[in-house]
Amino acid sequence: MTIGEVRWIDLGHKGGHEQKGRRPGIITQTQEASARIPTVLVVPLTSQLDALRFPGTVLVESDTENGLRRASVALVFQLTAIDQHYVSNRIGIVSRTVLEEIFSALDELTGRS
Repeated sequence: MTIGEVRWIDLGHKGGHEQKGRRPGIITQTQEASARIPTVLVVPLTSQLDALRFPGTVLVESDTENGLRRASVALVFQLTAIDQHYVSNRIGIVSRTVLEEIFSALDELTGRS
């Protein structure tokens, strides 16, 4: 797994407002870290474009490189660590621009901007 890959993830059946179930997610952790720890940091995606109204979101247009079938929203504000066993097939990889927008949104959410 490498930073920027889009993979299928299973977030289980959480309660509240967290994303749940099987969905695409963007890997935000280095391959080196993934080799040393059993979890991986992922940003879940949703196809509900109205989620863009929230801070900490990034529009990801579908293209052949990322493998998404429709435009999606990266829910950076829901960055989560999941066991690597819940990360499966690679769908594609996001562009450098999208990845920079994701990390910029994380900076804004954490006050690092």
